Amino acid sequence: MREQLRSNMVALISLVIALSALGYNTWRNERTERNRNIRAAGFELLTEIGSLQQIIFYAHFTEGDQRGDPRMGWADMLTINDLAALMPVAVVQDAGELRTVWQADSAGLAEDDEAYRRIDEAIDALRQATLESLRNLR
Repeated sequence: MREQLRSNMVALISLVIALSALGYNTWRNERTERNRNIRAAGFELLTEIGSLQQIIFYAHFTEGDQRGDPRMGWADMLTINDLAALMPVAVVQDAGELRTVWQADSAGLAEDDEAYRRIDEAIDALRQATLESLRNLR
């Protein structure tokens, strides 16, 4: 047994190196793909956040403008929640908080300064969490 091990040592070492390299390459490809998905979802999420921000500006500061109809914000909210599902946990939590605040306060957005402030703060928290997630990609 020792004789065979000694005579095939180069082949065994080569096999270990090949399996290690294959394992590392597979892990690296998976991580790279995950980062690509997070990056793409993050950029789209920032776009949707900007769209929702425009709606609340129009709703609060330009009363009666159709571009500020809170019902239009629901489409953005649904997209935000879908995209957040691809992001790290902090973004998912902030997206859920934004949806809760939006559900509670969007109807009174035009008249209520507190409703505007709560929605604006939830949007800002989600934006910051998204930017932080994008910065942390390696």
